[in-house]
Amino acid sequence: MLPTDLTSANRYRPALTLAAVLAALWILLVYYSQSIAFTWDAGFHLLAAQMVNAGQRPYLDFCFPQTPLNLWWMAFWMRIFGQSWRVPQALAALATTGAVALAAGYVFRRFPVPSWRLAAALTTAVLFGLNELAFRWGTIAQAYGICMFLTVAAFRLAVATPERRGLWGPAGVGLLAGAAAGCSLLSAMAAPALVAWIAIYSRQGRRWAKSAAFVAAGAIPFVPLARLFLLGPGQTWFNVVQYQAAFRHENWGSTVGHDLAESTAWLSSAQAFVLLVLAAAAWWFLRRPECDRKLRAELYLCGWLVLAVGAETGLAHPTFTRYFVLMVPFLAILAAPGFYEVATRLRGAPARPLLPTLLLVLLTAMGAARAIYTNGQTYRWKDLQKVAAKIRQVTPPNGPLYASEPLYFLLRDPPPEGMQFAYARDLELPPAQSAQLHIVRQKDMDQQIQAGKFATVAVCMDPDEVERLKLSSLYRKTQEVEYCNIFWDFGSGAKR
Repeated sequence: MLPTDLTSANRYRPALTLAAVLAALWILLVYYSQSIAFTWDAGFHLLAAQMVNAGQRPYLDFCFPQTPLNLWWMAFWMRIFGQSWRVPQALAALATTGAVALAAGYVFRRFPVPSWRLAAALTTAVLFGLNELAFRWGTIAQAYGICMFLTVAAFRLAVATPERRGLWGPAGVGLLAGAAAGCSLLSAMAAPALVAWIAIYSRQGRRWAKSAAFVAAGAIPFVPLARLFLLGPGQTWFNVVQYQAAFRHENWGSTVGHDLAESTAWLSSAQAFVLLVLAAAAWWFLRRPECDRKLRAELYLCGWLVLAVGAETGLAHPTFTRYFVLMVPFLAILAAPGFYEVATRLRGAPARPLLPTLLLVLLTAMGAARAIYTNGQTYRWKDLQKVAAKIRQVTPPNGPLYASEPLYFLLRDPPPEGMQFAYARDLELPPAQSAQLHIVRQKDMDQQIQAGKFATVAVCMDPDEVERLKLSSLYRKTQEVEYCNIFWDFGSGAKR
């Protein structure tokens, strides 16, 4: 029995090793999500989810220029586990880990060189899971994590459809791709790439029927959005389409220089450079005899998804480096055969993957640690909790508060009209349209502050705003708490 047991153990050892690495990545991502991960923009997502749980509707009752599925997803779990930022950030980390597992599992299953199968899967897992963008942005209370999970799941299901006649597979791919776009339109271009690939590479069943099933199922996640449109066509159209197409750049002026800098930030990132070089090296792997026609088509799909999502994020105005995180899963899949190609050409020993794989894992881990340390967040949720505690202490019951969205969320107080989405306050819209969209212009907010409408004003990381509003001359008391200036006790000379 001993030889049989040893053979069985050896058979399952690669899978167990991969599972252990994925478990370690999950622990790291969850820890980061609960301790360090923070961005100010997550505040309006969390506040919106809190308002949904209070019975309000996006677009109709407050401004929320995003597609709504991730909002409802967060609200659902916060209703079960509590109104805490920890819940959606843990969900985001779990979704990102799931995307890593799906990508690495695909490579582990499909890589054609048995002796390199584990090494290739580890390459994908590490280059994806320890990627700086995935680590920092796949763990916050926004849609990046769930979009990565849904698009990788759609890819996994798509590669199984060409050999099958049924329509359930293409319908499932469409449903997943539609759900990703329903969480964030940044992932919308994955859908055309997926349906085009299914139509071109299907060898069983009718291609038009599969495409129709994809499109029909892809529309299902947008049924709730359609209902909101019927209830408030003007508000829904503005938030989902018009704001993104015409008004996002209002806060940025000329976006050309900004977009160019964000789109080329990878040039200063060793991690991004290695990922792109290895993904590009997969082109030479496609010519190897080990890469059969089916695998070649699947790797082409990865490339299509990289180009489609990259084009969409690159053309957004303004764009941000973090948007490109949606490309990382498919670049990491391509990097596995690319790494094999580079390593075997350099070493000439394809049967010995241990040393180059360990070196790649070590360098990637060091790069992730350095990136996280050097680009560490100035703020963390625990710091804002101190600010919220001080605001609660100095603000009278039911006293109006002027603050940012994360603080309203932490205080669990309904924000004043127009304070649900700060970026919209810079828009110059007709008064009737502003009222319909629940937008209050910043200059009108300034007048309210000058008139003493707000019992407390909190301005974070913006000394120019403090000076512009002359808050020190309007309020008798002030205190700085964790980079936030808090003002209260409005002067007696002002009108209330």
